[in-house]
Parts: sequence; structure tokens; C-alpha cells
Amino acid sequence: MSTLIFSQENNEVDEHKSVELLIHKLFDGMREGDSAKVASVFSKEVNMYTSFTDQQGQKLIRKGALAPFLTAIGTPRAEIWDEKIWNTSIEIDGGIAQVWTEYAFYVGTAFSHCGVDAFHLIKEGVEGWKIVHLMDTRRKEGCEPSIN
Repeated sequence: MSTLIFSQENNEVDEHKSVELLIHKLFDGMREGDSAKVASVFSKEVNMYTSFTDQQGQKLIRKGALAPFLTAIGTPRAEIWDEKIWNTSIEIDGGIAQVWTEYAFYVGTAFSHCGVDAFHLIKEGVEGWKIVHLMDTRRKEGCEPSIN
């Protein structure tokens, strides 16, 4: 019985680590401008949304799409896109996972915006974990953009 419990605990740790590595792969790919690396973490069926407050103070949600995001990532630029994350929480049950993390986004060394990234992932057979849903909030205030 104790071997089974130890095995299950190790598997849970391994799954958490796999999800964590996938999220880091996304942000590494963004920093590197590698759209293929970024594309590899997403499912073919992905939904993307951004929540923000417009200049009139209205809360809005804008639907995004993977293809334009990948094009933006792969377009050469002078400045690195650097998304720093902290306070990351990962929850897993069976073949689904949820990741919630605070972030600050920089263009080069200049702070751009911050917020929360919320990911839903599924385990896709031999390919492993893939992001099927990404929603983020965006703001200029109210978070800690000075994370190293």
C-alpha cells in the first residue's frame, strides 16, 4: 500500500512539473521570438481572451486567436518580449490542469503591463499537456512589475 501511495505522489509531482515546464516553455519561446516553440504548447483548439478596462472605465473582454499571436511572436524586433511570472498556482485532476499566475510584461527593459494569466490545459495522449484556454487581465497599476 505504501508503495502505491508513494508512486501516486511521485506521479502528481511529475505532472505538476510537466505543467510548470510547459508554461515556462511558452514564456521562453516569447523571449526567444520562437513561434514554433510557442505553438508547441498549445492545442489545435485553443481559445484566447484578454480582460481589460478601456479609457472610459468599462471592463471589456476581447477574443484573440493563436495565429496572429504566433505571427507577432515570430516577427523580428529590436526588443525582447519578456513576461515574468510569480505566485503561480497549479491544480491538476486527471487529464485537466489549471494554472493561475501573476505576471508583468516588458518590452526590452521597459514595463508595459501586468495582470494575471489563467490557463486551462488538457493532457493530449503521447504529446502531453497542451493549453486549450488562455485568459489574461491587463493593467498598468496594481501589481508588482519589478519581479526579477
